[in-house]
Amino acid sequence: MNVKRVFGAALTILGVFGLIYTGYQLINKSTAYTTLIVVGIIGLIFFFSGINLVKNTKDES
Repeated sequence: MNVKRVFGAALTILGVFGLIYTGYQLINKSTAYTTLIVVGIIGLIFFFSGINLVKNTKDES
């Protein structure tokens, strides 16, 4: 079990949840735009860093 891959998958899942939350709140016309911008940016960072961790980690058995 590779710890980097597990951590990358966890980051990716957290990023997806952050992006879904941001999209849901934008559709419901939430007025807290500053919070949504912060959550959206953090979600993007988590998502792309998780994808890169999973993609760039070599399998060593």
